[in-house]
Amino acid sequence: MWCVPHPKKPNHTLVLLDTEGLGDVKKGDKNNDICIFALAMLLSSTFVYNSMGTINQQAMDELYFVTELTDKIKEKSSSSTEQISLFPDFVWTVRDFILDLEINGESITSDQYLEDALELNKGTSEEAKICIQKFFLKRKCFIFAPPAYGQKLKELEKLHDNELYVGFVESTKNFCEYIFNHSEAKTLPGGGMVNGPRLGNLVLTYVETITNGDVPCMENAVLALAQIENSAAVQRALTLYEEMMEQKVKFPTETLQELLDVHITCRREAIEVFTKNSFKDVNQKFQTTLE
Repeated sequence: MWCVPHPKKPNHTLVLLDTEGLGDVKKGDKNNDICIFALAMLLSSTFVYNSMGTINQQAMDELYFVTELTDKIKEKSSSSTEQISLFPDFVWTVRDFILDLEINGESITSDQYLEDALELNKGTSEEAKICIQKFFLKRKCFIFAPPAYGQKLKELEKLHDNELYVGFVESTKNFCEYIFNHSEAKTLPGGGMVNGPRLGNLVLTYVETITNGDVPCMENAVLALAQIENSAAVQRALTLYEEMMEQKVKFPTETLQELLDVHITCRREAIEVFTKNSFKDVNQKFQTTLE
């Protein structure tokens, strides 16, 4: 995980999660990869899939993780995934691409190249293609030429941008601009935006579920998150109310109305604090507890 200030959106943080080499036999088996892939889907708002060379049969075959998603993620506790809008945007990046972007002699965009590769009846990876089209309604593709050639390839980490292949630098700039401008903040079912504490609680909830051999359920995770956040919001509001009452009220008060006036002021501020910090308080259950 790498957290950096968002370069385009003040007061926002860009969180980059790296799955660290899916398909590496030294880092786990197929089931381990699928679980990590599912975790990436649950936590991210934009998913970047990275491959080399071209979008070909092998690249599709290596994306077998996507065909397992319905078995590894549930949106509701009573049914399998149905609302695909909960899945992140999909960006396929193709590195070291040396072919011409064209079909039947006609120039095409990188997005058209991806959609053409996803057309059915082309090869044996129909299931992966169908799943990509089903789960990821918003798709984007970026093509990268090799960053350098010859001896320079061995010195990439030491090279400045002006020493790299100009096409690679331009593609990288376009890719970064797209991510910065179009990748939205992660939101949960019901519209709650994921901040730092929520991300931490989601990670713990999902990882514990996966480790126990169960299927992560978005609905259950949101309910657990609401319990944690709303309980804390109640306590925060109650503490504020008690502190304000202690500061403002000197017993005995001259009249009951004097006490009630202070109570109304403190209650209003406590409710504002609760509302600001609460999350999906269904039927105002936790606000009723606060009252």
